[in-house]
Amino acid sequence: MAGNDAGVADATEVGHTESKERWVSDIQGRSGRKAALFLLPCVIVLALYIAYPLVFSLGRSFFDGTGENFVGLDNYIDAFTDDRTSIALKNNLIWVLVAPTLVTAFGLLFAVLTERIKWSTAFRLVLFMPMAISLFASGVIFRLVYDQDPDLGVANAAVVTVHDMFVQSSEYPGARPRDEELVGESDAGFVTTHPAEAGEVVALPMVGIRDQSMPAETQTAVLPDVQPGELRGSVWLDVSSGGTDGTVDAGERGMPKVVVQAVRDGQVVATATTADDGTFIFADLPPGPYTMRLPAENFAEPFRGLGWLGPDLVTPVIISAWIWIMTGFAMTFMAAGLAAIPRDALEAARVDGATEGQVFRRVTVPLLAPILLVVFVTLVINVLKIFDLVYVVAPGSSQAEANVLALLMWQVSFGAGGDQGLGSALSIILFLLVVPAIVFNIRRFRKARTG
Repeated sequence: MAGNDAGVADATEVGHTESKERWVSDIQGRSGRKAALFLLPCVIVLALYIAYPLVFSLGRSFFDGTGENFVGLDNYIDAFTDDRTSIALKNNLIWVLVAPTLVTAFGLLFAVLTERIKWSTAFRLVLFMPMAISLFASGVIFRLVYDQDPDLGVANAAVVTVHDMFVQSSEYPGARPRDEELVGESDAGFVTTHPAEAGEVVALPMVGIRDQSMPAETQTAVLPDVQPGELRGSVWLDVSSGGTDGTVDAGERGMPKVVVQAVRDGQVVATATTADDGTFIFADLPPGPYTMRLPAENFAEPFRGLGWLGPDLVTPVIISAWIWIMTGFAMTFMAAGLAAIPRDALEAARVDGATEGQVFRRVTVPLLAPILLVVFVTLVINVLKIFDLVYVVAPGSSQAEANVLALLMWQVSFGAGGDQGLGSALSIILFLLVVPAIVFNIRRFRKARTG
């Protein structure tokens, strides 16, 4: 009897189990159909805006610019043999190696620092604000920040200010000689064509600057009297109307602070600086002929800052703009990760005698490693597709040196080239570069979800 009862119980349990499985399967089936129904619009959108353009671009990349003639792999061969593609790939590599690393580092740094200050929320809000601005608008801002003109560009205004604190600007930029007594170029200096000796007076008339630009301390120009044993002269602005060229006329003013050198056998023997009336004196010169030289620094153009948007600096400048924009993004993720770190682990490390630096390196960073990796890979995907910031910030004269694949693809397809076959090939190349990072991120998300 006991055996029969046990058999009946087992049969009942099996029946309940089968009934439960059928019920769960029925529920899952209905839920799966409902989920598919809700996901259908998303699938349609993805098919229209991602899958179809990808397949179309792949097919279009095997045809010429007109889209009528099949050319096989010629577009890919042209892409990899074109110097523009080489520059774009090099710049993309620089972007991938530099920009995500710096943004991740700055984001972690700001997240840790703002966690320790009183107004942390306000500071984080300020750091995140650039994310609220479109890349196009940010590009316009940085195009102005790095403008060559110090009156417009903030960067050059600061550089010029610091430069002028240590290096005095020329008083007479662009000045040049009135007559053939002085020859040369303003960027190399001027020298007299006829030598002079002690006991003579040298007249050095100049033009090329406005009378209103003269220093405030300038006085009426005079030609000094001859003195035995002294070589004298005068440098003045010879621009008065109605006078005689090459002579000191009434109303003309001397040029103070001009450096004059006495040169003999190619060597500078003595140096003098003009007085407020433009006169200079060389005393106690050894007998013999001397050539007067006005060095180039007297007439050098004022320092106007650095060519931030020139071919040499344009890529670092654009990267700096992107770092300014994206640091708030990275900081937000890091701050969320820091908030989830168990405080017991940090306190235990401090109790064991670890310094704050050791706690940061050996506890905080390892615990944040998954978030750091996800942020870094996301930023890599972002920089591989960078387009609008480069397009806006880089001027036409240096856009070729700052080019990246996304911008080159647009230029080739819709710019002056108009070759959508080659542009499609570039888009497929860019897609293949982005795919590994996307796959890596997806695997990370799945691993984190499954534990």
